[in-house]
Amino acid sequence: MIAAREQERYFTPEEYFAWEEQQLEKHELIDGRVYAMSGGTRNHSDIAGNFLLTIKSHLRGSGCKTYNSDCRVNILNTRNYTYPDLSVTCDPRDNSSPQYITYPCLIVEVLSDNTEAYDRGKKFDKYRRNPNLIDYVLVSSDEMAIDIYHKNDAGDWLILSYRAGDRVELKSIGLSLPIEQFYEEIVFDRLPDAV
Repeated sequence: MIAAREQERYFTPEEYFAWEEQQLEKHELIDGRVYAMSGGTRNHSDIAGNFLLTIKSHLRGSGCKTYNSDCRVNILNTRNYTYPDLSVTCDPRDNSSPQYITYPCLIVEVLSDNTEAYDRGKKFDKYRRNPNLIDYVLVSSDEMAIDIYHKNDAGDWLILSYRAGDRVELKSIGLSLPIEQFYEEIVFDRLPDAV
């Protein structure tokens, strides 16, 4: 989640890595500017945790690595670095840097009101340039709803929408589960009925 631009100056990636080591919060680097990451809700944290546990368990022994929101993703062929809620890489080239991965096949973002438009728009536009990315997963924290931007074999991006009772397919990692598993123990706030 991006909150606000932190500094007016421009950073090289090297300056950014050194500067961020001294900070208490995480920051994304986009087009030379750093942006502070905002905190999330309990639902946001629980949903991201459910995804992490489910996917990590599924991939055990496969050679693929699952990362939480502490791992940066370098947007391929750019000097931009983001912190998605979850990323998966099966590419051995990602073993070359201890600070980030570059070739994820799966990225998960748990949505918030402040970041949804950015995550669906400009952020996806940046991510989808990576030929390794197959599934970009956008997960609602307000209702049981998951949208997956899936790249098919022809290289076209399809939007797959899942709701309660559906089986979610993460084709990038060969995982198919009821949507309810990703929302285990999640309680949604109920708005009072309109009068």
